[in-house]
Amino acid sequence: MKFLKLFTVILSLALFTVPSFSAEKEIYPAPEQAKIDLAAALKTARTTHKRILLDFGGNWCGDCHVLDIYFHDPSNLPILESNYLLVHVNIGRMDQNVAIADRYQIPLAKGVPALAVLDDHGKLLYSQKTGEFEAMRRMQSSSVTDFLVHWKPTKPGCSAVQINC
Repeated sequence: MKFLKLFTVILSLALFTVPSFSAEKEIYPAPEQAKIDLAAALKTARTTHKRILLDFGGNWCGDCHVLDIYFHDPSNLPILESNYLLVHVNIGRMDQNVAIADRYQIPLAKGVPALAVLDDHGKLLYSQKTGEFEAMRRMQSSSVTDFLVHWKPTKPGCSAVQINC
């Protein structure tokens, strides 16, 4: 009986500390959309001088849903929207858009979600190589904040550490 009560308490705590997500929410468009979205982002980035943030994952991926929740967190959304063009790349069941993942040095075998950052000319600046966000549900929104601030472009007259510059 004591074990059952302890288990119930632990389960309740876990449910309140892990962000909830709906596996039915479609974050990632059909796999064939990735090339179209990437081409559009590359074109837009040249004129807006924003960086391109490639988010590799799948709608089946719980950690990918948590990352999306964190992207839309009030502390992250302004940074994301003012500095990045977000492109969701659907990797299917690790069998779609593999060429795009390879081009941007994303080792899908290390897990998803995985991110790559491109400059406004499409040059690869960074790719997650060791599954850094693969366990996103055990991370905090501040991990995403740190990532976005670190990789955002530095605008003339701004410091790299200013969030809303």
